[in-house]
Amino acid sequence: MKALVIYDSMYGNTEELAKEIGRALGSGAKVVKAGFARVEDVTSSHLVIIGSPTQGGRQTPGIKAFVDELPVEAFKDKRFAAFDTRFKNVFAKIFGYAAPRIESAIRDKGGNTTAQPQGFFVKGTKGPLLEGELERAATWAKSIAAGLPTSQMPGDYEVKRKEK
Repeated sequence: MKALVIYDSMYGNTEELAKEIGRALGSGAKVVKAGFARVEDVTSSHLVIIGSPTQGGRQTPGIKAFVDELPVEAFKDKRFAAFDTRFKNVFAKIFGYAAPRIESAIRDKGGNTTAQPQGFFVKGTKGPLLEGELERAATWAKSIAAGLPTSQMPGDYEVKRKEK
């Protein structure tokens, strides 16, 4: 399966997860930073996974712009999934997370999201990732590739979908 992982990263944590997800998807996967991703990368892939750090309850401007600028045709016959990096605190729960907003933008353009948006945890704003998160990301990616449900993953915390 030809897969594409598009990410943006502020402190390297989301990039680290994106690369681990790409490794878990196998040799047919390509991992690209948002500023270097092209429409052709999306249209030539079967599975597209998009990740961003959560910044003020949202995805980064680079990820938002990339998804917003994709033509509707790019979403046809593709499977999409979204992930983010986040840390646990009261304010983050109030403002929301990036992955559900990415998923919402994909759906608004007619995209087919085939996995529940996933959040991976960092210790603080700059990280590092909590222990076990890379392994959890690999498991999540393999589940998506295999078409298995991803909503009840070990270590998962319920993600409430927020409005854009």
